[in-house]
Order: sequence, then C-alpha cells, then structure tokens
Amino acid sequence: MSYSLQLYSLRDAMAADLPGTLTRVAGIGYSAVEPYNFVATADQLRDAFEANGLSAPSGHAPLLREDQDEIFAAAATLGIGTVIDPFVAPELWTSVDAIRATADKLNAAAARGAGHGIRVGYHNHWFELESTFDGKFGLEVLADHLDPAVVLEVDTYWAQVGGADPAALLRSLGDRVKFIHIKDGPATKEPGDQVAVGSGTLPIWDIIEAAGSIDAGVVELDDFAGDMFTAVTDSLNFLEGGK
Repeated sequence: MSYSLQLYSLRDAMAADLPGTLTRVAGIGYSAVEPYNFVATADQLRDAFEANGLSAPSGHAPLLREDQDEIFAAAATLGIGTVIDPFVAPELWTSVDAIRATADKLNAAAARGAGHGIRVGYHNHWFELESTFDGKFGLEVLADHLDPAVVLEVDTYWAQVGGADPAALLRSLGDRVKFIHIKDGPATKEPGDQVAVGSGTLPIWDIIEAAGSIDAGVVELDDFAGDMFTAVTDSLNFLEGGK
C-alpha cells in the first residue's frame, strides 16, 4: 500500500508557512499528500508540490456546500484525481430518506466532476456508523444508493469510534473503498487523544489487510498532544517498517 498524509494534521504549520511545511513533509519521506480546502491556496500548493516532488491523489473539499466547478478546477490544477467531501452533518444520518438525499447529491457532484475528469468520494466520521438501519450502518446505506462512480474514503479510526469493526467494514464495502484514513489512539471522540500510528489500540495491520488494493492509505491525526511533525514521522516509519 502507498501512503499519503492528510495535510489537515499540519494545519497550524501550513497556515504559518505552507511552502516550508511541505518541504518538511517531503523530507520526512512522504511523496503524496491529501490537501484540504485547497481552493484558496491552490497556486501555493501547486508550486510547493512541484518544488518538492509531491503528488496529491486525493483532496478534501466541501463539494455539497460550495462551488463545485471552482473546486474541480482547483483540483485539476493540483493534479488531484479524487475530490472527497469530508463532512455531511450528523442530523442528516438519522433516516434512510436523508441518507438517500445525500447520495443523490454526491451522485450529481460525481456527474459534474466527470466533466472535469475528476472523481468524487465521501469520507466518514463516527456518526455515519452510530446510525444503523435494519442491521446496516448508515455508511453502508449510503453506499447502497451511490452511483458506481462515487467512491468512499473510510476513516478507520472514526469507524471504530462509531461502533464498527473497521476491518469488517472495509470487507463489507469492498471495491467501493479507494482510500482509507489510517490513524490510531484509544478510539474516543476526543481528537486530542489520537497518537502516532502504531502507538494506539487500533488493529492497524488487520485494517491494511482488509483494505486490499486501494489507491492510498492516508495518515491523519485530527489533533495530538505532542509535536505533530514527530507524530506523522513516527506514523510513516511504523507503516513502512511493515508488520
């Protein structure tokens, strides 16, 4: 599996010094990154990617809340092949009808993205798994109503927090999953509890095995009590060290 880094992990450093941060990321050993809300910084990101030999197979952007054409145009500038909507509010996961409506919006976004040569995906938090319907997680219900063109990025940590076995969930969703977020910690809703991959309680190698042949495993820490650069370095070293 190839590994990428969700740049949200380094959001404070990115805000202070975007080019310098990406130089450090490349120096750590990451060759790919996953930008977030990249429209405003597309030109800076493009220059930093070129200067440091970085690619961005995927990126996060609020497709269902902001100008899709602007997002897709920025993605094309950055070479982002898959734009992933990272958040649909918890109250929209309380009924099958509401989930179907979200699927319809993602399907429409995918049709629009195809005109730009961009694929569309969705990334979960915990509440898509806390909601269940006839034995199915809300995220599985979403998958049932998605066009085949729409992919999933399963955040394996939030899936476990929501009550799912992340490896079993990946096997259930199958080829629909093209990216996973790999993170670790005690599986609580508190982002600051997260730790470097390999230092927490998640069954990382079971998850990676269940993910099979996907486009990338994306390292992310939503927050961390220590130095974030150390955490993302330790995470990559653990993953590249192998089982």
